[in-house]
Amino acid sequence: MSKVVIIKSKAGVRAASRKPASVSEKRVRDPASGKPLIIRSLEMKSETFGRDLAYVFSKNVATARRENKRVIGDYDRTPSKA
Repeated sequence: MSKVVIIKSKAGVRAASRKPASVSEKRVRDPASGKPLIIRSLEMKSETFGRDLAYVFSKNVATARRENKRVIGDYDRTPSKA
């Protein structure tokens, strides 16, 4: 009888989930509301600009989805303007 071994594969980790070295993050406060913000900036001459942009975009989408879930209870709908 053969033995089944289950291990986590590093190939399953998405490339956009790790912070690239050419992306810098700063934590600042919003002057109007005083809430903390994370500002991510890209290095324009980076050889991996496309992957860096995908990383920043995915982080921004995740933040927006968390905010939508907190405000209206659903990830995919946007809050009404009224």
